[in-house]
Amino acid sequence: MHQYSGKLIVHTGSMFSGKTSNLENDVKRFKIAGYNTVAFKPAIENRYSESQIVTHDHTSINAISVKNIEEINEYLSEFNPNVIAIDEIQFLGGKIDDIVESINGFLKKGITVVVAGLDMDYTGKPFEIVKELMPISDYLYKHHAVCVKCGGDAWISHRKSGGKERIKIGADKDYEPLCRKCFLREK
Repeated sequence: MHQYSGKLIVHTGSMFSGKTSNLENDVKRFKIAGYNTVAFKPAIENRYSESQIVTHDHTSINAISVKNIEEINEYLSEFNPNVIAIDEIQFLGGKIDDIVESINGFLKKGITVVVAGLDMDYTGKPFEIVKELMPISDYLYKHHAVCVKCGGDAWISHRKSGGKERIKIGADKDYEPLCRKCFLREK
């Protein structure tokens, strides 16, 4: 088995930072190396496609749309991939403890798990699942977009379109990457 067998790879950061692009690159590299891979995406994330993970740059890989961690468990009880990828993990349904327990179960079976997800919501509050996965990851990558105001490293996905709901699926019409200083100035 490969050197990443049973390893958790986490890509996190703000929107437009390359999290999904890096997840896609990981999956493509594992495929090239001959590993059986499967990608999942939360059903709620349907901005560009129902059956593909699509980056803001419009590159894509095929994915299975799921509502929750239980559907991933069901898939894995039937099929036996070496590598699974979960994009936008902060939107995956299920209790946080159940998601962490399931991912730990996959890792114990020797399955490599690659996830990508926002570390914080638009207010700066951490997404709980990403907060739980970061310390147990084998490889943790914090990606940064470019702040649209000053050109520095972006820290947060600032919501431009308003609204108070925590989850609002959108792209550049709704969100912009900002550094901490520019975000605090906007608030």
